[in-house]
Amino acid sequence: MQLIQTVIVKQILTEQSKQKLLEKYFAGKLQMQKEYEQLQFELKKLEKAKKYQASALKTHFEKELKKRHDKEKLYEFQIEQLHMLPLGSELKEKEVQALVEVNVGDNWEEVTGQRTIIIKNGMIEEIR
Repeated sequence: MQLIQTVIVKQILTEQSKQKLLEKYFAGKLQMQKEYEQLQFELKKLEKAKKYQASALKTHFEKELKKRHDKEKLYEFQIEQLHMLPLGSELKEKEVQALVEVNVGDNWEEVTGQRTIIIKNGMIEEIR
């Protein structure tokens, strides 16, 4: 029988991976800034058109603007944290699903124990 199990993928922080993460976070932050500005522009445009009720329109756009602002702050926090981490640190990157073979007589604790894949510079370094 096969079971589906969640496996944690961790990345070892190197100069190369740190640079890639910084680029990813800066790009995300920039994207949130662009979306924020675009939403502000759309709000002004719709307010001038006066096709919609101003209060409902403003409430909806403020909610979306706050979401973008919060995501931008999260990217800033991630950038700060990344600068503080020493090289060699393990960062949780994501979780993936894996098929695990289960047979009669297998040790249940070993089969269902948490599995982890360690990646260094894009290559699998260890499976725990």
